[in-house]
Amino acid sequence: MTIYGNAIYRDGKKVATPTSLEETFEQMKELNGFAWIGLYRPSDEEVDAVAAEFGLHRLAVEDAKTGHQRAKLERYGDSLFAVLRPARYIDETEKVEFGEVNVFVGPNYVVTVRHAESPDLGAVRKRLEETTDLLVGGPDAVLYAIFDQVVDEYLPVELGLENDLDEIEAALFTEDTDTSRRIFELFGEVLELGRAVQPLPDMLERLEAGIGTHVLGEELQRDVRDVRDHALRAVERVDNYRQILESAMTVHHTRVGQRQNEEMKRLTEASIAQGEEVKKISSWAAIIFAPTLIAGIYGMNFEVMPELQWEYGYPYALGLMAAFAGTLYLIFKKKNWL
Repeated sequence: MTIYGNAIYRDGKKVATPTSLEETFEQMKELNGFAWIGLYRPSDEEVDAVAAEFGLHRLAVEDAKTGHQRAKLERYGDSLFAVLRPARYIDETEKVEFGEVNVFVGPNYVVTVRHAESPDLGAVRKRLEETTDLLVGGPDAVLYAIFDQVVDEYLPVELGLENDLDEIEAALFTEDTDTSRRIFELFGEVLELGRAVQPLPDMLERLEAGIGTHVLGEELQRDVRDVRDHALRAVERVDNYRQILESAMTVHHTRVGQRQNEEMKRLTEASIAQGEEVKKISSWAAIIFAPTLIAGIYGMNFEVMPELQWEYGYPYALGLMAAFAGTLYLIFKKKNWL
């Protein structure tokens, strides 16, 4: 069974705790109160049973079954359907986990369909049961309290993201190769958080102004207005995080480009230095080649060779070697190869 909360309230107090949906439907009529049914990842059959009892609109029911909806507040006749995108920060993995809660609010019922661990609707129920003056507001007060809980749970997420931003800013000027991946991951989380929080101020403004038969009392209007202020601050913080990350990406790309340029410069300098060494080696090899060629020819010991019997043949060969070597040395020196 996926029912995580099931109670009937009247005049701000809990008057019954049914153990099944059937009991809830029977007792809420007998006791003339409103029912708050909480479902956690329910089956389609359970959702259909609740929908049939309260006459929930088929489009809202379809959204609740499929999940993965954007944050929104819609009116269907005398009932409201709200989709909220709560979030929580996982310290162990430094990741943001997003959830979804669907809220059906009618004249005598509240049905919540939760698809993730957050928000903590148990805390919402406890708070309301301990605050009779608030719970007197009926189903609309429950909707306000759920909004309030979701917005409050964004604060630890934002603090976790701020810590991650500090780490990224510190890593921008290091050689950490993981920085780029972390920036893009965090940017994706910030964008997702933005999609969750940005619709809230308008949703809360509409709720405060009254939607159809859902007209809030003066005190509840003040409470909704306060939540709206918190939501606006959350939107501003998320926008600020996005701008910081965009700047961080620019700085990181610049730093990567600088490192690549420095590496290319180092490789170019090494290549030039290597070319200079090759020129020197080639020059000395050419200088040595000429005497070696002459010595090699005269070292073949043939009996008939030009100048072999000449008195000055040996000095002439040495002079020719020196002349070749000297000429090549001067040429290479002039070209700055040596």
